[in-house]
Amino acid sequence: MLLCLTWVVLGIVSLIAKRDAASGGGAAIDFFSLGVLVLLAFLMALLALVTILGNVLVILAFIMDRNLRHRSNYYFLNLAISDFAVGAFCIPLYIPYCLTGKWHLGRSICKLWLALDYLLCTASVFNIVLISYDRFLSVTKAVSYRAQPGTTSNPVIKMVAIWVFAFLLYCPAILFWEHVAGYSVVAADQCHAEFFDNWYFLLCASTLEFFVPLLSVTYFNVHIFHNIQRRQRHGSTQDYQPARHKKIAKSLAIIVCVFAICWAPYTLLMIIRGACKGTCVHNTLYEITFWLLWINSSLNPFLYSLCHVKFRMAFMKILCPKKLQSSDPHCEKCWSYKPCSLSDMT
Repeated sequence: MLLCLTWVVLGIVSLIAKRDAASGGGAAIDFFSLGVLVLLAFLMALLALVTILGNVLVILAFIMDRNLRHRSNYYFLNLAISDFAVGAFCIPLYIPYCLTGKWHLGRSICKLWLALDYLLCTASVFNIVLISYDRFLSVTKAVSYRAQPGTTSNPVIKMVAIWVFAFLLYCPAILFWEHVAGYSVVAADQCHAEFFDNWYFLLCASTLEFFVPLLSVTYFNVHIFHNIQRRQRHGSTQDYQPARHKKIAKSLAIIVCVFAICWAPYTLLMIIRGACKGTCVHNTLYEITFWLLWINSSLNPFLYSLCHVKFRMAFMKILCPKKLQSSDPHCEKCWSYKPCSLSDMT
């Protein structure tokens, strides 16, 4: 599946690059033949489908497997919900716009799409920060963390706060910018935010959306590693599981690195583009980095499967129940499985 996703990404990127190299950044419909347009649309739709199915699997695993209903895993559920909405709403509406170079759905739908796109992507970033912070507390303050009551009220409050903050960061500007300014800089057949070329706003928003989160998750993970190393040197074993904490730190590091790779190019180009009013950044680069944001939403479910044994166990319960061979469903070491066939998924 990861190889399939990589093929989809490379296909989209290469076709966009060929389009812009030949047509100077014009619409794909003005350059490509019908067959190539169909292929490009298929790749984009496939990326949306992978994003939807992968995150639906995470949501179903959480619903069906009670072992996943730990307070820290609620943050992964929150992330999966935002990523699912990206695949179900944001990518499908952008595909015809990307192919034709024109927005045909009207101004109101444009505003709705922009607001949800910025909201969902920003919420994903803040969820990654919250996941890192929760793991930071579980490792560095293990005793007090475990002593907390096992209720879901505290995680739910944090999850709601993430959505509220993500909404306040971009959505008011998307909805009311042109009314405050008294005019619109967006053409009738285009769909992008009014602050698209406003360097000051983009710099401030990018600081809160990317740079502060990146520094935060880096800080949390560095302290997790240092805490693990310090306990190993001192030989402390009380309330400490080094193997488990190493897995936590490793899985978080992978998620954070993927997040940085997917988000850093777009954030930097967006700031540069705003500073030069769009004249110094080629459309090819901007389009590629734009798709990278959504690719991050496609990758997250696979990161869960690779880095979290309990999620992997839950996935196998859903997809290949006949291949699972376990004497104890709660024993992680007991779980062994073979590659599943279509008959095992029924």
